[in-house]
Amino acid sequence: MLTPVNAPGGAFPGVSQAMQISASDLLILSGHVGTDAQGNLVEGGFEEQLRATYVNLKATLEAAGVGFEAVARMTHYVAGFDPSMLPILRKVRAEFINNDAPPSAALIPVVQLYDKAVIVEVDGIAALPPKTRIA
Repeated sequence: MLTPVNAPGGAFPGVSQAMQISASDLLILSGHVGTDAQGNLVEGGFEEQLRATYVNLKATLEAAGVGFEAVARMTHYVAGFDPSMLPILRKVRAEFINNDAPPSAALIPVVQLYDKAVIVEVDGIAALPPKTRIA
């Protein structure tokens, strides 16, 4: 269903340059942030918010009947991005994604997200297996 496409050279570790999506429906993941089950922003900094964001993405994917193996594309919006945050992003992301066929991805530094306390927001596109239907 998802096939990584990587031209020789120029790739970043843990990111596919492109993903071919075959015979599936698309699931568009809206921006997810690091909130707890009550909708409150988690305590802590970038790593804690990012991990909670991935937990929330996982819950949405599971509600659609898939996991991170179905994610073809992710975009990370990071407020106040500093290059020192990149190893943290890679570490947390690797805990969740399919590392054998990582989704294509982008990181977009932003001045601020919708709330000054929110450091990271992640959206994406996943491919649902044929005939997977959500209620």
